[in-house]
Amino acid sequence: MKIRSTALVKGFRQSAPYVNAHRGKTMVIMLGGEAVADKNFTNIISDLSLLHSLGVKIVLVHGARPQINEILHANNIETPYHKGIRVTEEKTLNFVMQAAGQLQLAITARLSMSLNNTPMAGTQLNVVSGNFIVSQPLGIDDGIDYCHSGRIRRIDIEGINRALDQNSIVLLGPIASSVTGDSFNLLSEQVATQVAIKLKADKLIGFCSEQGVIDENGNAIAELFPKDVDKLIEREQAINSSDHTAYSTQDDSSGTTRFLRAATVACRAGVPRSHLISYKDDGALIQELFSLDGIGTQVVMASAEQVRTAKIDDIGGILDLIRPHEEQGVLVRRSREQLEQEIHQFTIIEKDGLIIGCAALYPYKDEQMAEMACVAIDPEYRDGNRGLLLLDHMKLQSKTQGITKIFVLTTHSLHWFREQGFYEVGVESLPMQKQSLYNYQRRSKILTLNV
Repeated sequence: MKIRSTALVKGFRQSAPYVNAHRGKTMVIMLGGEAVADKNFTNIISDLSLLHSLGVKIVLVHGARPQINEILHANNIETPYHKGIRVTEEKTLNFVMQAAGQLQLAITARLSMSLNNTPMAGTQLNVVSGNFIVSQPLGIDDGIDYCHSGRIRRIDIEGINRALDQNSIVLLGPIASSVTGDSFNLLSEQVATQVAIKLKADKLIGFCSEQGVIDENGNAIAELFPKDVDKLIEREQAINSSDHTAYSTQDDSSGTTRFLRAATVACRAGVPRSHLISYKDDGALIQELFSLDGIGTQVVMASAEQVRTAKIDDIGGILDLIRPHEEQGVLVRRSREQLEQEIHQFTIIEKDGLIIGCAALYPYKDEQMAEMACVAIDPEYRDGNRGLLLLDHMKLQSKTQGITKIFVLTTHSLHWFREQGFYEVGVESLPMQKQSLYNYQRRSKILTLNV
């Protein structure tokens, strides 16, 4: 009896390329105090444990803003802010250290959990915290003394790497000591950013209340470039500038904005990708890293998805993509040998190293015509106008070669090509060489488009 493939099996198969891609990579994960306080925190810890078990090197940087605010409020202490940064006075420092220390111990305890009937059953995670960060005071700005608020002076990258190589998770908090033995309150975003840059990490990951950056339709924006982030932050600052309760009295910069600032710095300094996801949604971290389209927002210097001319190394990926279409009779079968000979005529869409779309252009220069053939899009990506992306690329290629008409032969996609401006013609409209090869048994529809 044939057993039907389950969603679990499909999910494993789709995630396999990402498991291989992430193994041995270094990820700096920024976990704000809001995320630790959320009811989903236990699930986040379980997902971090899963990442670690899959061979990912993890540096976990935690913040403590809400916990610090809570303990200060309980002790009737108000702290001033200057340019969005808390001024940590002498009387405040002990409470700040208490809140941050308790949080660090709580996170360590969670990472040490290995109860049966939990996702962390049977695991043995080594969590290493220490004096990896050396701090220094922020000093005085515009006459405002930041007191015990500080910035990073030095990072012990060799020490962090030794801990990671020993299969430990490195846990860093917002409090660091100076060479004089004083303690300073740091911005957790700065710690995460600078550690990611100095470690040459593969990813910086942050959490916020929303599922990334949300557009006007309520959907997460999948990808942003640093210049896009700059515009978003400028827009938010323009809105906030009309609010007279500004930054001098409270830190009203959102977690999303704080992470985006950090992500642009990291991105421009060489960290390939920064991800922003929700700490409220169970499994958001796993969905972002191990699914085809992710779930949150990425900040990148170059798009994760690109259209390019195919290379000989792409043949395996193209075959994997077109085989199901050939088996269904949608495409004419092509052998590996034929693909090797024609590979320079193929254009592919690549995403995260996976080929998710392809098309070939065969020119007939005497007639100033070209055939667009072997058009295939991965079923998971058919809602993203990627067929149109390939068509636009074919048009550009045709114009550079002096081609004035593109034609297609199709048995299944007649309406789609019509929507793009193609119109139906007879066999006699084909180039003479193609007319002699036309398969009358297949009875493909012939459509053409003026370039």
